[in-house]
Amino acid sequence: MKQEYLTIANSWIMWLAVSPVLLVSLYQAYVFSKKARKAGHLVDLSKEEANKAFRVGVTSAVGPALGVFVVMLGLMAAIGGPISWQRLAIIGAAPTELAAATQAATAMDVTLGGEGYNIVHFSNAAWVMALNGGAWLLFTGLFTDKLQVATDKVARGNSKTLGLISAGAICGSFAYLFLNEIKKGIGAENKSAIIAALSALVAMMILERLAKQFPKLTEYNLGIAMLIGMFSAVLFK
Repeated sequence: MKQEYLTIANSWIMWLAVSPVLLVSLYQAYVFSKKARKAGHLVDLSKEEANKAFRVGVTSAVGPALGVFVVMLGLMAAIGGPISWQRLAIIGAAPTELAAATQAATAMDVTLGGEGYNIVHFSNAAWVMALNGGAWLLFTGLFTDKLQVATDKVARGNSKTLGLISAGAICGSFAYLFLNEIKKGIGAENKSAIIAALSALVAMMILERLAKQFPKLTEYNLGIAMLIGMFSAVLFK
């Protein structure tokens, strides 16, 4: 039965079924990047600065993308390539999608991709992941434009204030992620999370010093530091 459901899950019909969503995601990425470039002047961002920001963004995305890819490999083994690719193309939260598929299987008293897992369980996982992600998409569709009102009230039209708020939010986000990885390793047998966080921290400090001599290195620092952290954890484990 397992082979039967995987044959269906990886069939060309499934690839055809998920392709519209993937194409829409690519089109949205193109439209958003194009509009972002055009809107740069609204926040006093020159064309050169905008290009640099895009390069930094692409480089910084390498680390998280690799993390998502690793989880996706496990998800593909359980529910096939098409659905895994579709879910992570529009949501991108690999642990969330894996948790949803696992909970869908648990609710039907089976193990994800394990003994007794069949086409019915696969269909159930697809529905649970879609409904779980649908709430996010519904919220962003209804309330994203309302966030501009909140932004205007907080920044009061001052681009510098908005920049400071954005920088503070980014620092807070990365601090949370860093300390969360440290917390995972405290008291646990496997300290790879701590090794990843600390090695990335040390790498970032070294890279920042090197960037003073080689300014072009600055925009790649974050991506390189994340990769060093990941490889360090793998070597330690």
